[in-house]
Amino acid sequence: MSTTAELLKQASELFPDEVVTSAHVRHFDLPAGAGRFALITLDNGHDHTKPTTFGPASLANLNAAIDQVEKEAADGEIIGVGITGKPFIFAVGADLKGVEILKEYEHALAIGKGGHEVFKRLSKLAVPTFAYYNGAAMGGGVEVGLHCTYRTVSSAVPAFSLPEVFLGLVPGWGGCTLLPNLIGPEKAVSVIIENSLNQNRQLKGRQVYELGIADAIFEGADFLEQSLIWTAAVLKGELEIERPVIDRGEAWDQAVAKGRFIADSKVHGAAPAAYRALDIIAAAKNGDLQQGYDAEDKALADLIMGGELRSGIYAFNLVQKRGKRPAGAPDKNLARPVTKVGVVGAGLMASQLALLFLRRLEVPVVLTDIDQERVDKGVGYVHAEIDKLLGKGRVNQDKANRLKALVSGVLDKAEGFSDADFVIEAVFEEIGVKQQVFAEVEAVAPAHAVFATNTSSLSVSEMASKLKNPERVVGFHFFNPVAVLPLLEIVRGEKTDDASLATAFAVAKKLKKTAVLTKDAPAFVVNRILTRFMGEIQNIIDEGTPVEVAEKGVEPLGLPMSPLVLLELVGPAIGLHVSETLNRAFPERFTVSPNLAAVVKAGKRGFYVYDSGKPELDPEVAALLKQGDSVLTEQQVRDRVLDAVAQEIGIMLDEGVVAEAQDIDLCLITGAGWPFHLGGITPYLDREGVSERVNGKRFLAQGVASVPA
Repeated sequence: MSTTAELLKQASELFPDEVVTSAHVRHFDLPAGAGRFALITLDNGHDHTKPTTFGPASLANLNAAIDQVEKEAADGEIIGVGITGKPFIFAVGADLKGVEILKEYEHALAIGKGGHEVFKRLSKLAVPTFAYYNGAAMGGGVEVGLHCTYRTVSSAVPAFSLPEVFLGLVPGWGGCTLLPNLIGPEKAVSVIIENSLNQNRQLKGRQVYELGIADAIFEGADFLEQSLIWTAAVLKGELEIERPVIDRGEAWDQAVAKGRFIADSKVHGAAPAAYRALDIIAAAKNGDLQQGYDAEDKALADLIMGGELRSGIYAFNLVQKRGKRPAGAPDKNLARPVTKVGVVGAGLMASQLALLFLRRLEVPVVLTDIDQERVDKGVGYVHAEIDKLLGKGRVNQDKANRLKALVSGVLDKAEGFSDADFVIEAVFEEIGVKQQVFAEVEAVAPAHAVFATNTSSLSVSEMASKLKNPERVVGFHFFNPVAVLPLLEIVRGEKTDDASLATAFAVAKKLKKTAVLTKDAPAFVVNRILTRFMGEIQNIIDEGTPVEVAEKGVEPLGLPMSPLVLLELVGPAIGLHVSETLNRAFPERFTVSPNLAAVVKAGKRGFYVYDSGKPELDPEVAALLKQGDSVLTEQQVRDRVLDAVAQEIGIMLDEGVVAEAQDIDLCLITGAGWPFHLGGITPYLDREGVSERVNGKRFLAQGVASVPA
């Protein structure tokens, strides 16, 4: 049987590129004569932009630090041990780069066991142990603290979570077992399952304390000093920490059942991680910690060697790395400064854009429209949204006043845009209207100004074709809701020059958007794939498959909403318009559904009514539907839809719409809320054998978003 130290040494040989965290031990006398104390500080030697993680060599360093304090505690030299992090960071968990390269089940099992063996020692020392959550703490960073006797948290902690389920893992170093035993199963399910499946929602320091994860909370400025004064009081017996009695009866089962309901509503059984975590939480009811740790080890190993986690890590890396360094973007030094922004239109989309530019760039923003009433309404919307931010404490009065003063509206484009550096249009989706708008803007805007279009499907090149300077027109396609979805498709027209494109990318970065460069091809990336996806569902319904069977067929993908609910969100009229645009471009693959046309003609907002709170087919829509007699099973629906999507992505990559399959996935994750656990779409198509069935090859090499060969 290998010792923990031997196990970690073997693991670190597999992972030579680890950014190693050291565990410094220092000693001092606690305040008020409480006694000698040992404090372990986790630090990887980098600043807060490179958070501290636990790879095998890092765990070995912590293990060695515990060797030291264990002996000191046994010898009576110290009365307590604390653990904290470097400035702004406590620790953010396992080093996922090490997980990516694992090929053997035994090595995956060793990761779980290694973490448990080291962390468990903190709970078995001869003296009380204290975790001081001074900064961001996630995953294993949270869990190392759960093994301590007591915990304090800084009110300045911006992010605290157990995000494993979000990535396709379980909190496997004690999280699933210890947290429900500390704060009760209902709160634990909220942290481990609900927050993870809600786009990895983070807790702030105050919430950590209110949930009962931490026993005390102190201000960030003198957090460690106050924590040590508190520690002294606890060790001297002047403070007694009371924790709630955990209900181990029916309430425990109800909490787990609620977790299953949340998981079903989010991933529809399609992703195993949430259910594995819930099984461990359910078993933790008996309070047998070792049994829980063993179950965590097995779940971790199974999931590490499965496709979902690899897809989750792939998706995480896309968003964190590729999303910040867009493929194909020109040299950023070519970008021109943007000191004033013009917005053509003052409807809802234009007003949302004006608000975004205003908040992120903090430069003058001017809206124009065809009459004063619309202009006033657009400016009024922006002012009202700033007031809401003020009410929530997101901006102070001074900032609110400043932002309001920067936004204005005029009827005369010459007055509004004569000194604008960047003008974006958000007018009616009709090529003639947009060409006219740009002609009017070109007549009055300065020669260096970049013209951006928020079109979702029209040709940017055609829009620019009648201008004297078509090289300054760029596609700048946002996704609704603008404030929420990070994706920005930046479209290069046939004549777009590097300086205009570089300016567009620079603006996107300031807007804090994930920019992906796309070719000027019909509907660009997200709308083209979603329209093919939705079109196939629509065809299947038109041919005779009942609506509920067509919808249930794609449920195992675990998408954020069903296709017809998505159609309702987009609006059937817009859905029809995009399908007509793509039908003109690619009539052999994109159809226009007569049933969808009938729904739009009847003025219906969607296929469903919600009288019972749940979506049910609207009887008026049901009466409009004209269906054939070809009925598919759920499996046949899924196969047909996925085959269509795989074909379309293959064609898009052959056409060079984006640089690589990775950009397709990045677009779907950030623009359509496609699940992290799928890695977007191409890893899933590879994993299910669809890519090879349709295109004769995988989209991604083995080992990219999958277990290495």
